[in-house]
Amino acid sequence: MDTTTLADVTGSLSTVGYGLAAIGPGIGLGILFGKTIEGMARQPEMAGQLRSFTFIGLAFIEVLALLGIVTPFFLK
Repeated sequence: MDTTTLADVTGSLSTVGYGLAAIGPGIGLGILFGKTIEGMARQPEMAGQLRSFTFIGLAFIEVLALLGIVTPFFLK
């Protein structure tokens, strides 16, 4: 019985993990800014309030991306 290895994985897979973890915040930012622009186009008088909520949402979404960067360092 002879076993054959198709691929030998060496090194850290944390870069692949971060690449996958960055997809979520990227989609979230796209939706956030798209809906904000849509809301400003529909009701220009709400632009200031929408902008402030957008920056709060931006902060929460970016925290997710930063967690994706930091997590592999603590899982070694």
